[in-house]
Amino acid sequence: MAYATTNPPRLVSQGITGMKIWLYDDDDPAATVRVTDYVSNASDLGMEVGDLVIHEDLSAGLTNTYRVDSVTSGGAGDLADATVIGSTTDSD
Repeated sequence: MAYATTNPPRLVSQGITGMKIWLYDDDDPAATVRVTDYVSNASDLGMEVGDLVIHEDLSAGLTNTYRVDSVTSGGAGDLADATVIGSTTDSD
């Protein structure tokens, strides 16, 4: 499949400054979502470099996280794999 502007990522969290968090549900696998300029209307949506995108691949039942790697002058956005910087554990 391919990205459809009729099913865009949804903004779910936005700080006063800094990163926004988006949710995106569709049938595309990760390999398709990570192609150059996948989100063709990223600029129109308000996506910015560094934003987090949580993608649920409905056909495989998998959830992936990406960051917006770039937004082109034409308004398309590239997504790259997000990396977890650190984690905490509770040792009660």
